[in-house]
Amino acid sequence: MGISGSLAAGTALAGLLLSLALPAAAAPVAVPCESGTGPYQRELERHLRLPVDGRQSPADCAAISVFQSRNGVRPADGYAGLATYRTMLVVEARPNPNAAGRCPVRAYRVACVDLGRQLMWVQSGSRVVFAPVPIRSGRDGHETRTGDFSVYWREIDHYSDLYDAPMPYAQFFDGGQAFHGTNGDLFGGGSHGCVNLRLDDARRLWGTLAQDDAVHVWGTKPGTERALTTTAPSAERTPPPTPGAR
Repeated sequence: MGISGSLAAGTALAGLLLSLALPAAAAPVAVPCESGTGPYQRELERHLRLPVDGRQSPADCAAISVFQSRNGVRPADGYAGLATYRTMLVVEARPNPNAAGRCPVRAYRVACVDLGRQLMWVQSGSRVVFAPVPIRSGRDGHETRTGDFSVYWREIDHYSDLYDAPMPYAQFFDGGQAFHGTNGDLFGGGSHGCVNLRLDDARRLWGTLAQDDAVHVWGTKPGTERALTTTAPSAERTPPPTPGAR
């Protein structure tokens, strides 16, 4: 046997000894879904066409976890919490967000803000030109005002002196209340009156709306108590001196 043959035999022997010494790699073990019953258990069961009993089961947990993974909810742990429920409302609204007819159908663009479902979209006539996305509106005592307005001032990198905070892609429609992006949690608390969107959604909304586009706001944010008087757009509009209800 030549040198090359000896090397080949030695390599084969070493491989055999190594395979005997090391155990085979274990197959990945699926982690069981163990989250308990969430406050929106029945709503998620109904949406996912599961048996509606309001009690978490392993099958429920797994199905909710898959829904969360597909729709970007983190953690995707199968718990039917507020973020998952609010995401479910957006998913359900996508085929026809104006099914209830609450947002006026016009020949021009209208930004539709549904405070009850905490989502918004833009339509032109009956055609949706900006699909529904989740929002965060004003908290109790700082409610986003309802009524008909129009975008009267836009600033892409606006900064609120009043609250010492950035308001990227700000589009003002009623005094200091504006659409703008945030990196914060949309599913907890509330704003000081502005309509907060995820940063990417605010960027896309900036590219969809223009100055003087109509805005229609209706409903009541869950957890707020005061019913504000519906207001109409003012004839005169000037940028707020310390802009930003945030």
